[in-house]
Amino acid sequence: MRVFVTGASGWIGSAVVPELLAAGHDVVGLARSGESADKLRIAGADVVRGDVDHPEVLAKAADESDGVVHLAFQHEVAFGGDFASAAAADRRAVEAMGDALRGSDRPIVVAGGMVGLTNGRPATEDDGLLPSQELRANPAGLRAATALLTLSLRGVAVRSSVLRLPPTVHGDGDHGFMATLVGIARERGVAGFVGDGTNRWPAVHRSDAARLARLALESAPAGTVLHAVGDEGVAFGKIAESIGRHLRLDTKSIAPDVAVDHFFPLGRFVALDSPTTATATRELLGWEPTGPGLIEDLDQGHYFEMARP
Repeated sequence: MRVFVTGASGWIGSAVVPELLAAGHDVVGLARSGESADKLRIAGADVVRGDVDHPEVLAKAADESDGVVHLAFQHEVAFGGDFASAAAADRRAVEAMGDALRGSDRPIVVAGGMVGLTNGRPATEDDGLLPSQELRANPAGLRAATALLTLSLRGVAVRSSVLRLPPTVHGDGDHGFMATLVGIARERGVAGFVGDGTNRWPAVHRSDAARLARLALESAPAGTVLHAVGDEGVAFGKIAESIGRHLRLDTKSIAPDVAVDHFFPLGRFVALDSPTTATATRELLGWEPTGPGLIEDLDQGHYFEMARP
């Protein structure tokens, strides 16, 4: 299968590309820069230059491929305070690629989020399929609308699936949520958590997320929601304890009314309680996470080596 991958040189994409190649697929990766293009070529992929702000480029690449894995998202824009613009660009990208695949029964796997699907109870793949008050109340709701659009493509003969990813897809080399939290702890001189620290985050190791993306491309039925979840819910207080232990810092409860400032740019997310299951995903695709859990990964120490000046 010739697979077009957006976000191919990013944190998750750079694991998905070799996963696809090892399974015998040909990969065409979207690259914004010459550096990204060089990385993809070295990995063994072909390259299309462009980004998610060029839907005509995405549409052409999708039309010339046997399937699409859409991982690109303007995270720097979103966490810079303009989530709406990043979500709008993502929606235009999915619209363009979905239209190119219309009537072909070819697959498209679109990455989405899982934070805020429910309020405190474990979320399943069946949650978030209708706009809810919980989703409208947080920025993730904007991206969730694009996930619903993706699922609707099954009505025009596209084998669409949504790969929901947890707030931390962790591993050696991660510069995302976990690395940012470590950096915040170093800067503030304390490993913080909000309230009593019992709110939970789902997590998955990058290698497991990459494998699930491949399985989704190869065999997920049209209109499928998949959860890339290794840890169903790690208490944020436990995360803070691990960070504090490795950096030799005290842990401290941060009052909710100052959490946004303390944890910037993650302040809108750190207090969310979003345990999430992947039971249906595992049963459907035979996917079982094999990578280390989040706390085990933190205890390997690589996050703290990266965080040192």
